[in-house]
Amino acid sequence: MAHACALALLAYAGSAVAQPVYKSTMPDGKVVYGEKPVAGAKRVETIEPPPAKTGVTGLTPEEKARAEKLARERAAANAAAAKSGSALDAARKALAQAEAARDAGKEPLPNERIGIAGGGTRLTEAYFARQKDLEAAVVAARKRLSDLQQGSR
Repeated sequence: MAHACALALLAYAGSAVAQPVYKSTMPDGKVVYGEKPVAGAKRVETIEPPPAKTGVTGLTPEEKARAEKLARERAAANAAAAKSGSALDAARKALAQAEAARDAGKEPLPNERIGIAGGGTRLTEAYFARQKDLEAAVVAARKRLSDLQQGSR
């Protein structure tokens, strides 16, 4: 309780005029805080107020410029990360679509089978060319995703 009073007194004293506070310990052990030492005190301590420049202060022009520079650098880094993140997301989506198209394209289309002499059918060159194109699209999408992932590290 006594310390709370001392702190309150210091805060008040610091806000008005920076002057010391005296902690007087009486012969019976009672502690008295005041602007002057109490007569007859067994012990007197001086409590200096906090420095005048405490709490929240304004920024100097140099501090303000440094803070603005850091804010610009952070914003640029965040924009680059967002761009990189969206490019990575787009590359992942493109890979998934290429793989889905490849898997869906396994079945021959109606014009990709021709009849053979024994009564059966066989796949045409068009089917194999289409399969090759679908696989090439998957390989290209994988490479793009890999390049973006390596560039973001």
